[in-house]
Amino acid sequence: MCACSQPKALSPDTIEEATAQITRVEPLSWWTGMKTDLQLLVQGPAIGSYDVSVSGKGLSIKQIHPAESPNYLLVDIEVAADARPGTYYLIFSKEGQAFKYPYLIREREKGSAGRGSFTTADMLYLIMPDRFASASAENDQGWAGGRYEDGSAREWAAPQTPDIVDRQNAVARHGGDLQGIIDHLDYIADLGATAIWCTPLLLDNQPRESYHGYACSDYYHIDPRFGDNALYKEFVQKAHEKGIKVVMDIVTNHCGTAHWWMEDPPFKDWYHVNEPYMQMNALFSVYMDPHASQRDRERQESGWFVPSMPDMNLDNPFVLNYFQQWAVWWIEYAGLDGLRVDTYPYNEPEPMSRWCKAITEEYPAMNIVGECWDMNIPQVAYWQKDNPNRNGFNSNLPSIMDFPLQQALLRALNEEQVFWDEGLTRVYSVLAQDFAYQDLTHILTFFANHDHARTGDILGQDPRKMKLALALLATLRGIPQLYYGDEMMFLERKDCPPHDGAKRIDFPGGWAGDPCNLFTAEGRASAPEMYATAAELHDYTRALFRWRKSCKAVQEGKTLHFLSRRNDGPHNITDNTYSFFRYTDTEAVFVYINNTQEPRTLDWQHYREFVEGPVTGTEVLSGEQVTLRDGFSVAPKSALIVQFPRNNE
Repeated sequence: MCACSQPKALSPDTIEEATAQITRVEPLSWWTGMKTDLQLLVQGPAIGSYDVSVSGKGLSIKQIHPAESPNYLLVDIEVAADARPGTYYLIFSKEGQAFKYPYLIREREKGSAGRGSFTTADMLYLIMPDRFASASAENDQGWAGGRYEDGSAREWAAPQTPDIVDRQNAVARHGGDLQGIIDHLDYIADLGATAIWCTPLLLDNQPRESYHGYACSDYYHIDPRFGDNALYKEFVQKAHEKGIKVVMDIVTNHCGTAHWWMEDPPFKDWYHVNEPYMQMNALFSVYMDPHASQRDRERQESGWFVPSMPDMNLDNPFVLNYFQQWAVWWIEYAGLDGLRVDTYPYNEPEPMSRWCKAITEEYPAMNIVGECWDMNIPQVAYWQKDNPNRNGFNSNLPSIMDFPLQQALLRALNEEQVFWDEGLTRVYSVLAQDFAYQDLTHILTFFANHDHARTGDILGQDPRKMKLALALLATLRGIPQLYYGDEMMFLERKDCPPHDGAKRIDFPGGWAGDPCNLFTAEGRASAPEMYATAAELHDYTRALFRWRKSCKAVQEGKTLHFLSRRNDGPHNITDNTYSFFRYTDTEAVFVYINNTQEPRTLDWQHYREFVEGPVTGTEVLSGEQVTLRDGFSVAPKSALIVQFPRNNE
């Protein structure tokens, strides 16, 4: 069906506005000057039998696509280069009857396409909003509606939200919200973070365990228990005022079974129908494995993540287009600085390659990081943009997450008696394989995120090991990401059964009436025994990442690393220390990690290929001047970080 012009008899001035006959139109609005094509998904009772035209100069209908369900239309809209911002009307007509529906076209913000993104100069602070801070209990059960178009369009009627707030229940909602994050932006900025990654904030209306947000029920609306779209936009603006970028966590692979389209999808193959149920196999290797069976690949692509998360079918071009527009809409609407894509290799690779390309064609500098959870370095490298894969596949995904380094770092710090391939040799060996990556500036480094056990528990509640992890995170190559609370060694709840929800603990002080407030220096100083080292670790983290903000050597520099061995008969046991330089032409940083129970003294001649003779620089954590030379002592279980100018004459 195609409608290229509006019939003269259908003047918008004489047609009644009947928004009740339309359930939804997505995207919610659009802009002038966009490269991305606009395709509206229109839902309403029997709307598939209607013709569509559009009022106003500058907008026209290119094509109308009927869906398999009679309750949908997909409408391609041409937004002319000279189109003016304002409210246009979609006119729906059938058998002499007609009604109109308002659609907002905004003026695109100047310079939007050239926006920057997160880089190696940043530190991302990962927050689980439900567990971070609650500004008010009034929205704990949701709101009757929410603002989404700055008051210029009708309000959204939020659905009932059955998952109740119960802070004693590890898998229930705890009531954290967007305003709670806004209220603590100063804390985040003071810590040295320059970007925030929140786990999903969109509506997740599962009847239980909805707090994490990864089972989306509506891709265009913030969950009313967190706030609304306008508040999310305000959050981004206020973060920018503090010098903090915002990265949105999005899920293209799956939605939730409570999503509104599950009862009546536009097409039968909108998502992968699973009857009988088929679990995905988490077998990422099928995409690069020359011996993989088609059956294994189909299960990887089409199987559901879990029974409550239906697998989207990105091979359907309308689904792919929906998700491309959705990402662009949120970037443009909220002013986002980057995207993080959940469960990236669970998606169909070729459509997701086109998805990434569409986003970066609209925003050439936009960084997108994909969760490619694999410990095999070549398989992680496979997913990074422009990697020379033998099968010719190019993901167009700019950044990947360094899971191999994350695993190596934590294992290394927990090993005391080590042989040649253990201890800090693990970290050395991971970095030794950096040749496999196409772009070292587009790797996200971390030692924990929301899917992991609490680092403090893994490291035996040892603040010395925690400091070593923080020191490595701040100085190794890549874009560092810190999980909320790891700056104070948060621990898993022990008053409930082990569960992901028990690891995702509430930030003490984020709720009115909390007996301990770790957001403040006073609260950290008087914290109870379980947080006895909170102040010390917080200040250590703060010193590291505030320093990192101005250090080009760790942000942009190259790496030269060294591993020490000691002769111990035939075993050639590693010394369990690790040292490296991060450097540019004008400055260098020397890092020495002593993961042993004894002091270690430097053999400065060991580093003569980089620098001849002793050097004097600033010890980053104390601010004191030190001279690095033979015999310089490094305390047990500690990191030495010294910055010094390079003399290349």
